[in-house]
Amino acid sequence: MEPAARIRKTGLPGVGTRYDLNTETGQHISVVAHQDGRRILAFHDPEDDDSCRSSTPLATHEAAALSRLLTPPVAQLHEHLEIDLVSECIAITKRSPYAGRVLGATQARTRTGASIVAVLRRTTAFPSPTPDFRFASGDILVVVGTREGVDAVAELITGG
Repeated sequence: MEPAARIRKTGLPGVGTRYDLNTETGQHISVVAHQDGRRILAFHDPEDDDSCRSSTPLATHEAAALSRLLTPPVAQLHEHLEIDLVSECIAITKRSPYAGRVLGATQARTRTGASIVAVLRRTTAFPSPTPDFRFASGDILVVVGTREGVDAVAELITGG
């Protein structure tokens, strides 16, 4: 079993939260999670915490995509268990026919066989949302199912 990474969390009043990680190779990386959902990825001088070498802002969908690249838990399950499950993050946009509506209105599991297992909203996660959970524009849905089922949920949610 791999050792757990130690993440330091610092509240930034009026801004959001900063998360800091010192890697095994001595690098210092931080992520500032703004209250509006934006993220800033930064690399610091290990000798001076306040000296930022480089940073890049990430839109919500970019941060979600980067997260998927860095953490493939379902892919690891597939290697060991020979199951055909995928997980994907799907955004509720202003154009979505389900923005402002409840999860139950989607009938996602009945219609597609895939499950919406969590909703990410700004800096809060809502695991196992109930049918009366109301979606908001900007929410990120965590969907698990077969490739076909997850694609069908994406099409359903985006109105495609």
